[in-house]
Amino acid sequence: MRIARVAAADGIRFARLDGAVAVPITDPFTAFAEGRCAVDDGDPLQGALLAPVQPTVVVGIAQNGPGHRSPVQAWLKSPRTVVPGGVEVVLRRDAGVAVAEGEICVVIGRHTRGLTADNAHEYVLGVTAVNDLSSPERGEWDPRNFESKSGDGYTPLGPWIDTAAGIDDVALAVEVDGVAVAETGSGDLPVSIRECLAYVARWSPLGPGDIIMTGAPHSQAPVRPGQTITVRVAGMELVTPLA
Repeated sequence: MRIARVAAADGIRFARLDGAVAVPITDPFTAFAEGRCAVDDGDPLQGALLAPVQPTVVVGIAQNGPGHRSPVQAWLKSPRTVVPGGVEVVLRRDAGVAVAEGEICVVIGRHTRGLTADNAHEYVLGVTAVNDLSSPERGEWDPRNFESKSGDGYTPLGPWIDTAAGIDDVALAVEVDGVAVAETGSGDLPVSIRECLAYVARWSPLGPGDIIMTGAPHSQAPVRPGQTITVRVAGMELVTPLA
């Protein structure tokens, strides 16, 4: 199922996407916790697609790349930086070179108590695309990623959650102004998505709608105002114009 959030006339609704048609559904997180799928709940909706979740916690995975002597570590990003696809993001002019980091984003479906690498898929509602916009030059003064990752709109997310994609074999690609800069996937991550989820769950609880950005060791590109970034994950396209 492709799950989206729609700003409909009667408020924000979850919907399943059937081609270009948004069919409202019951709460997918309640259904997931009960071991079932959400069901249709009304007539097709009209309205703009929002970010597919409004997370309480946004977790990034650092050091998931070749050549790192340290193990992966997690860091936190403000949920207020999350925006839907299509929203123009204004890059900071005071933080050095900006970089787009296309990543596979995992959407947690239920409380992560008991999550291990072996059963991680049982806690995941699905995957979506994320563009972890960054100012890496700030890292010299900012080892905790607060300054380098916290710009307004610096977490474009969506456009939907794919509940059938799994977490073991997910394709990822990045384009800048229509030119491919990365063709990779979950299999190229030095530390698997399962292991990343188990690491995070070992140290901190997560719950329904929280997200984990799984790292971009092979999917980064320097960007500048005026360009458009496209991140493809599991067939979906997250498009972000920059200003």
